[in-house]
Amino acid sequence: MAGTNSELELLAEGPAIILVEPQLGENIGMVARAMANFGLSELRLVNPRDGWPSEKARAAASKADHVIDGTKVFETLEEAIKDLNFVYATTARERYGFKPVRAPVTAADTLRAKFKAGEKTGILFGRERWGLTNEEVALADEIVTFPVNPAFASLNIAQAVLLMSYEWMKSGMDDLGETLFQSVEQRPSTKEQVFGLFEHIEEALDARGYFHPAEKKPKMVDNLRAVLSRRGFSEQEISVVRGVINSLDRFPRQWPKQSGRAVPSAEGANSERTGENAEDE
Repeated sequence: MAGTNSELELLAEGPAIILVEPQLGENIGMVARAMANFGLSELRLVNPRDGWPSEKARAAASKADHVIDGTKVFETLEEAIKDLNFVYATTARERYGFKPVRAPVTAADTLRAKFKAGEKTGILFGRERWGLTNEEVALADEIVTFPVNPAFASLNIAQAVLLMSYEWMKSGMDDLGETLFQSVEQRPSTKEQVFGLFEHIEEALDARGYFHPAEKKPKMVDNLRAVLSRRGFSEQEISVVRGVINSLDRFPRQWPKQSGRAVPSAEGANSERTGENAEDE
């Protein structure tokens, strides 16, 4: 979904994202993109399999160059987190009696509070194929796990980072219902305008022989009005529907349903007479 705007202020704060022995440059790039989407910028790699820098990562990052350019590489996990005050480890597997386990929302709120207090934090993500070892999880302060399908709990590393990055962004919002843009406010229509629309449609359909047989017209009108009354129209929507009907009225009212043959409208007849006069001249 397109939405990058280089003219807006770039959010770049929050916890460091630490990838332990990531395998593919493409995955690292997608992680960088997910981070940039939600205002994170500090990416740390522990012993990446294919080395660093990676052009595949940059291409997959889709212009999240500030994350790629600022990426730091470490030989060990201990080195990667030694300057941090608090670290979460992500895992889909239960680690019995190991560490306090938090949901993503709770974890994000904790990270936000520590960020405001001036603490440096990080989130650990394991290898694409088998995650983090128990020894690596032991280096973290707490565990965060995602509410996923127990029968299919494996997440792509970029997906996992995206979920935590999203929760981080939410934790800094005063109003969770807030959106980046709003629809244009439209005034609701009055009942008089709706009744006028009913009459307009009924007249247009009647002129074209829609209500046939005649004895069924009252029921057909009731059904039509019921359909059009299911939701509240705005003034603009009433105008749009009337515009459609008006456009139909520009054409000859032909082929009434009850006759089975073409019957030119008054306008059509006038046009034909005008054409005949033009030929005579």
